[in-house]
Amino acid sequence: RFPMMSTFKVLQSGAVLSRVDAGQEQLGRRIHYSQNDLVEYSPVTEKHLTDGMTVRELCSAAITMSDNTAANLLLTTIGGPKELTAFLHNMGDHVTRLDRWEPELNEAIPNDERDTTMPAAMATTLRKLLTGELLTL
Repeated sequence: RFPMMSTFKVLQSGAVLSRVDAGQEQLGRRIHYSQNDLVEYSPVTEKHLTDGMTVRELCSAAITMSDNTAANLLLTTIGGPKELTAFLHNMGDHVTRLDRWEPELNEAIPNDERDTTMPAAMATTLRKLLTGELLTL
């Protein structure tokens, strides 16, 4: 098993887009947050404390800049790490799991299965997300 580190962010964005597909989320919805929500390495979200960011902007910040606060805010919208794992299980990925939030999920402790995946599972899940098997967006 391999630690996911920030690679989970693309899976998380897939979960968010799935919620948009289902009418449970809107990409244009603005999320407001405070200084207390900021975690280590948040180059985009730290600049938007006064105005907040849309779900679309948070997805972009999480994926393109690896913004950890954006990732945590998006995790909140889908119900947390366990809900992301449930989303992945529903996709047929019974290997990948997310257990913690940023930045704690970046600890790579030997033999710790938390926040891990396997290359084949990640590749299959990414293929499903990117080829339109699961998303219409």
